[in-house]
Amino acid sequence: MRVLGIDPGLTRCGVAIVEGRRGSALTVVHVDVLRTDPDLAVEQRLAQIHQGFSDLMEAYSPDAVAIERVFSQHNVRSAMGTAQAAAMGLLLAAQREVPVALHTPTEVKAAVTGSGRADKAQVTAMVTRICRLAGPPKPADAADAIAIAICQIWRGEAQRQLSVAVAGQAAMEKEAR
Repeated sequence: MRVLGIDPGLTRCGVAIVEGRRGSALTVVHVDVLRTDPDLAVEQRLAQIHQGFSDLMEAYSPDAVAIERVFSQHNVRSAMGTAQAAAMGLLLAAQREVPVALHTPTEVKAAVTGSGRADKAQVTAMVTRICRLAGPPKPADAADAIAIAICQIWRGEAQRQLSVAVAGQAAMEKEAR
């Protein structure tokens, strides 16, 4: 499975292509941080992020896109930019019919470190170890994008199968009525 992991942000947006499957070695195929100039208009910044995601999807043809779920932040302006950047990934995935998964920061930390309360240093250390990288990815947005992709590879298929089973059970119960 090849996953595009996205740590959304308007100024710095971490992106990673990770390949592998649960129970086997994972490979970081690509990792980067898309940056936009804060002095540009929001629509221009979003267009740059959209183009960056599009280029990655064209070059690597991911099987899935995993995006960190935007959560409530104290800074509404920052949360809005993060949500807008995430929307660019959602839009492209929908246009290309690539499955999307949204993972909370706690889910990602738990998947990678075993603790949903892990700090950025712990996440970076585990990403480096899990993917057998020569050194820690920098900045933290890059490491976070890898962690999001790892979370999808390790947990995403199980979540998908559970959703299918629950939907099937609901359909059977409805039919029985």
